[in-house]
Amino acid sequence: MKAMILAAGRGQRMLALTANTPKPLLKVGQDTLIEHQIKRLRQQGFSDIVINHAYLGQQIVDYLGDGSAYGVHIRYSAENPALETGGGIFHALPLLGDAPFLVVNADVWTDYPFARLKNCTAQAHLVLVDNPEHHHNGDFYLTDNRVQLQGKQPLTFSGIAVYQPDFFQYCRAGCFPLAPLLSQAIERQQVSGEHYRGLWLDVGTPQRLQQVCAYAAPHRR
Repeated sequence: MKAMILAAGRGQRMLALTANTPKPLLKVGQDTLIEHQIKRLRQQGFSDIVINHAYLGQQIVDYLGDGSAYGVHIRYSAENPALETGGGIFHALPLLGDAPFLVVNADVWTDYPFARLKNCTAQAHLVLVDNPEHHHNGDFYLTDNRVQLQGKQPLTFSGIAVYQPDFFQYCRAGCFPLAPLLSQAIERQQVSGEHYRGLWLDVGTPQRLQQVCAYAAPHRR
């Protein structure tokens, strides 16, 4: 299974930190955010990785190269301008092939065991987590491993998912969000899911970056 890391966001809430540096290259200890994802993916058996980029994207290409330094093969999907999540994945489909593929945001810090997703067969499979303080209302609900738009306990979409290529079969090239596609598929009962209770941190602000740095420091090996 191939993996795609979403790295095209501008990181506007990071203030001066991303004025001259793309958000995925912000550092937590010795590693950048995107290096953390690449190393986790490699440890979990993913060696073929696609990375999309837009804002200051050439810096990402220059920093990571072809991936050989990390034991993986990296190909890039350039966007100009940025195409949002849905449009970005659709644009990268020629690089992702005909089999289901994993997608993960570059700006989440997690120990999720990606290898468990290799046998997913649903049109889409979402990893949901407990709602963080900055997202109390959550995104979706989960009933019998099926993602729902309504329910009792809201959960937050982690930015980790598996998609079948034909999940995007009716899309057209351009800039568009992923959320409407997910909502439509959820209404058709085509989206499975799971509730992950392990480590997951969204690095969306300078304060949350500091939290990740504080967490990671004593856990480095």
